Amino acid sequence: MKRIQKLFFASLFLALYFGCSKDNPEEQTQITDPEIVDAYEALNVSYGPDENQVFDIYLPENRTHTTKILILIHGGSWISGDKMDMNAIKVFVSDLHPNVGIINMNYTLADVNNPPIPMQTDDISAVVDYISTNKSSLIVSEDIGFIGVSAGAHLSMLWSYAYDDNNQVDMVCSIVGPANFTDPAYYDNLLYQPIYQLFGNPSIEFLESASPYHRATITSPPTLLFYGGVDPLVPTSQGFDMDAKLTSLGVTHEFHFYPEEGHGWDGDNLTDTTSKISTYIDTFIDTE
Repeated sequence: MKRIQKLFFASLFLALYFGCSKDNPEEQTQITDPEIVDAYEALNVSYGPDENQVFDIYLPENRTHTTKILILIHGGSWISGDKMDMNAIKVFVSDLHPNVGIINMNYTLADVNNPPIPMQTDDISAVVDYISTNKSSLIVSEDIGFIGVSAGAHLSMLWSYAYDDNNQVDMVCSIVGPANFTDPAYYDNLLYQPIYQLFGNPSIEFLESASPYHRATITSPPTLLFYGGVDPLVPTSQGFDMDAKLTSLGVTHEFHFYPEEGHGWDGDNLTDTTSKISTYIDTFIDTE
């Protein structure tokens, strides 16, 4: 009898022990080293059939699913240019913000038979979709930011204001970007008439739809603007009008104007620009 009782209590003990172990998996968890995530780099990743539909991607080591990506978009009046033109900005961002992912993209170039919009905004959408579709394998967040120069700045603002259906953009930086194609400074000056030829002599309605100035809303992302006072390609009014529009909408933004600079600059003003961009990126990284 005593033997049976001992076996009974032993069985009960084992049942309770293993039952509690299953009910409390924390008790079985072993402390392990965190997963090491290597840096990742891929050049000329194709996202479409056109030879210009490629991008370079640079992802930092030890990234997580909260790691954000900055997309760099080159200039060239929508008809020329290459992602190589943004390499200096890529190096600057990587050096000062090593925990940010970067995509440096090319896009399909426009001509008189192939206007920039919506062709080039569709290209941006394809790259953003690539990030969203592959975020798990890339180990990154869907949250993105843009830095664009000239035509690339126009495309960066336009996509952020008008095509960001999933609210993924946390910041956009425009360096000498055209913002409003209905500005009289464009159509009253022969210097800027090729813009109209490039866009196919479109209607005012189309020009408004292709203008960040007209597509900005109260939900537009934080925006950083840089313009020069003697720019031969972008009227001075573009920066001031964009600043006023974002102010009227209550959109968080900064407007920086260099009276003596043209369509780009170096020296102390370039140092000032990079410093301000770096500060904005810090805010971008910290945004939830």
